[in-house]
Amino acid sequence: MTLKSLHFPSILLCFIIITFVSGCASLDNYMVLNDDESNTLSEQQVQDETENDPDLVESEPLMCLKEELQELNLTGMWSPSLRSPMGQLQDDVQYDFPVVINKQVQMYLNLFQGKQRNQFAEWLARSGRYKTIMQEQLMEAGLPTDLMYLSMIESGYYELACSRSKAVGLWQFMQPTGKQYNLKVDKYVDERRDAIKSTQAAVSYLSDLYDEFGDWYLAVAAYNGGPGTIRNGLRQHNVNDFWELASKKHLSLETKRYVPKLIAALIIAKDPERYGFTNINYQQPLGYDTITVGPGMPLDAIALISDSSLKEIKELNHELKNNRTPVNQVEYEVKVPEARGTLAQKNLSRLHTIATTGYKTHKIRKGDTLSSICRRYDVNKTTILKVNNLRSSKLRTGYNLRIPYNTLTYQLLPEGSSDAMLAYKDSLILHRIKKGETVSKISQKYGVTPEMIVAWNGLKNTHTIRAGQQLALYVDNGNQATNIPQTASRKNDTANSNLMVLHSEKKKHFTSKEDLFHYYSVRNGDSLWSISRKFSASTTDIKKWNKLKSNLIHPGSTLKLKKG
Repeated sequence: MTLKSLHFPSILLCFIIITFVSGCASLDNYMVLNDDESNTLSEQQVQDETENDPDLVESEPLMCLKEELQELNLTGMWSPSLRSPMGQLQDDVQYDFPVVINKQVQMYLNLFQGKQRNQFAEWLARSGRYKTIMQEQLMEAGLPTDLMYLSMIESGYYELACSRSKAVGLWQFMQPTGKQYNLKVDKYVDERRDAIKSTQAAVSYLSDLYDEFGDWYLAVAAYNGGPGTIRNGLRQHNVNDFWELASKKHLSLETKRYVPKLIAALIIAKDPERYGFTNINYQQPLGYDTITVGPGMPLDAIALISDSSLKEIKELNHELKNNRTPVNQVEYEVKVPEARGTLAQKNLSRLHTIATTGYKTHKIRKGDTLSSICRRYDVNKTTILKVNNLRSSKLRTGYNLRIPYNTLTYQLLPEGSSDAMLAYKDSLILHRIKKGETVSKISQKYGVTPEMIVAWNGLKNTHTIRAGQQLALYVDNGNQATNIPQTASRKNDTANSNLMVLHSEKKKHFTSKEDLFHYYSVRNGDSLWSISRKFSASTTDIKKWNKLKSNLIHPGSTLKLKKG
């Protein structure tokens, strides 16, 4: 919705508008939009990557918006003459943002000490995590350090906060505004959720707003309502003061509330004990080390190499949307807990990825078809038929289907272990790309994820391959062996042959020569090297006994091994 002049006689209609517009850093591109254009872009006008992001939560400052606006309405007219001197403020508290006390500011002081007391105490506690980085950047830019409390009333100092209009992060940037201030937003990362980068963007935006309006109240109001709204209001009503503009029927109540709410928040935050906020357990200042890793590196792998928990790594890297580094970047600088960077860098070369196949269960419902189930789980029909030992596509309601999927686990190779390194290197498979092949097709063929292929080969993304190019793939030793002889149906073999169902072997009659051998069914994670170690045979002999031309073996196939 556009934030134009509101000339509605009914307060009820104003509340309807407020329901659809939330506080955020709005887009008003100085190089693109003129005074007559809208200062915001609607969700329909912008393809927002925020949609359906499961990590995001409702911005806390908006949870009690209705109650807040009702209280604010009771304060009456916004008249400049109602402003009071700063006699109510402590002389020993220093402010670098202009502070006044009037009826609207007093309303927020009462609200924060009353109905919203618990919420405000939580915001104070969180402020400890961000105070240092925010004040340092504001000070470096020559801006009032008290502007750090703008983030408090925007998001409650929560990096994953999201408004109804899809403003995101500590500073509640809309996607277009974020991109205007160099915050990358795509399906892999959302830098509005990055504490450092979003603060840099907010400082730049606030600096631009102050340069235009020369007044901090107007600049802060423009941060919420958009500079076009403020610019038009000053011109239409021939005023140059926020309080005078607020007394006119131009700004929405939500935008008007922004200034007194900030003033009240910083007054309490800078002298909390005076207002009854004692024993606040402030969070520790944000600290971290960084290491550079490749594309598609999962956060649980980063937790492993840095001897950290997955929760710690996720909290330091909220900008990563898929719990892994972007697959479309050759390198990415990821954060690890403070003093863990050296350890993580040392362990990086020891990180070993193991790909196996897991299974989930799908209960067949009325109306389900094999095609619809395949689309839902991104598995081809042949694979589902094989894993469930089905001969036709007919499904019976109420029955369960096994659905295969790739699972990845990680381990650190023993430090200085030549055997472990040999196992890792011996699992190497070189694949020459054929015309028409894609990373996705190759990943299905070998039972690994596209992201792993990108990481192993230093690709920029999954699209940067060409016919004739050689890829390095690693099929690692994972599962324990078994001596129960089994065979696998190879009929209609597809790229997903590693997912075939194994059937008990029918009775066979062997010649006396065959009696010298027993049979081993290859499992997920097996390599020729791991099998040779288990059965005390060389890889050369195993290849010879089974007429193999390479070290490549597939789960589900049967190997002939000489009895020892």
